[in-house]
Amino acid sequence: MDETAPWARPQDALARVVEVLREPRPGLPARLSEVLEPLVPHVAAAQLSGVCAYSPAHTVGPAEFADAFGSLVISRLGERALTAAGPGRPWQGIAELAGQERPLVVVTTTPGAGKGAVLVLVRSDAEPLAADALEILQQLWDLVVAHSEHRATDAAPAQTAVSRVSANARAWAIAKSAGAHSAALTAILAPLRSADLDDATARRAATELAVTALLDVRRSADLDRTLSEEPADAAFARLVRELRPLLRHTRIRLDVAPPADAARSVPADLAHTARDAVRAAVLVMLDQEKPGRLHVGWQFLPDAVLRAVVRGDGLGVLAADALGVHRTAERIAALGGRSTVEAVPGWGATVTVDLPLALPEPAAAGGPLDGLQARELEVLDELARGRRNRDIAAALHISESTVKFHVANILAKLGVASRGEAAAVAHRAGLPGGLHLAS
Repeated sequence: MDETAPWARPQDALARVVEVLREPRPGLPARLSEVLEPLVPHVAAAQLSGVCAYSPAHTVGPAEFADAFGSLVISRLGERALTAAGPGRPWQGIAELAGQERPLVVVTTTPGAGKGAVLVLVRSDAEPLAADALEILQQLWDLVVAHSEHRATDAAPAQTAVSRVSANARAWAIAKSAGAHSAALTAILAPLRSADLDDATARRAATELAVTALLDVRRSADLDRTLSEEPADAAFARLVRELRPLLRHTRIRLDVAPPADAARSVPADLAHTARDAVRAAVLVMLDQEKPGRLHVGWQFLPDAVLRAVVRGDGLGVLAADALGVHRTAERIAALGGRSTVEAVPGWGATVTVDLPLALPEPAAAGGPLDGLQARELEVLDELARGRRNRDIAAALHISESTVKFHVANILAKLGVASRGEAAAVAHRAGLPGGLHLAS
């Protein structure tokens, strides 16, 4: 049968399964979508993982579907499939997505495997799939889910720790938000449902409650900001108080220079790190430099950087890695900062720590093709040479329907309307001829 032709031979089917299972986790949804395209032609795919607690939903396809699919939407489609077809049996139907009715095939898992895992394929047409194609789709999804469960179980300790922290943070945020919204909605519904209030009174009471809830949300955001930031003058004053006991029984003179913009707020983690770095520098200088005078200052640089400086008039023998003590240098690096040590024998040493006040912005895309997957780049390279879909399929050893699927994704990602425009973008970016990927 035509739909299962690319999967007809056992060796071909196994090769496609291996191709999916070998894919690293971040690229798994895209690879699964690509492998399934000859079997189930589709314009977008979405999956809900049963094992990833902090990023369970993934979408492959045009941006309109990425916005339409979320964990709740996919889960509800899975529930609909379970009701209509039963567990372990794909369901074909119509659902509203991205503002219009679309044909779908939804795959859940067989009983006992991958609790909550769902795969949704947005079909390119509403023609029913053959039973054999649905059976292959179900078996492949069960394999993918089982493999993902084993990956989660056997994950490296570092990966497990990061996943646990991320999952806990996500669960805390969800619980906090859900609790607040539930309380607000319950309070608003109470007067609207009350039989003792007339319509005008009920609406007025509900409006007052809604306004109060919005104000509470804003106050909560302001409180979170207060708790996560610290005024610069207060942070520096706290540092000075912490330094004085260290010098109490010495003859060292301490000069301090607080930041000029005293009212400016500093992120709490950055203030902690700046104080830690200064304390570490002072302790190292007391031990190695033997200074008679120390200068400690903070200042805000024009490029949104907090600079902490510790200068001593000691021996000038401080090592470049002096802030390695107590992993201070690692804490500075973790915030995107850097530290330098300048020592001149006989003249003293200076430790400078620069910490960015904001998280670094995501790196700008290096070129118009950066958002394309490896296979999409291969297809675009062939397309830019003026080749037809049939020729591209033969050159890359994939089906013609898979080529069409990739071309549609390429046009969407590049924001162009035709193959000619895509070819023009490719030529400006150095294709064809600039790509050397194994097919």
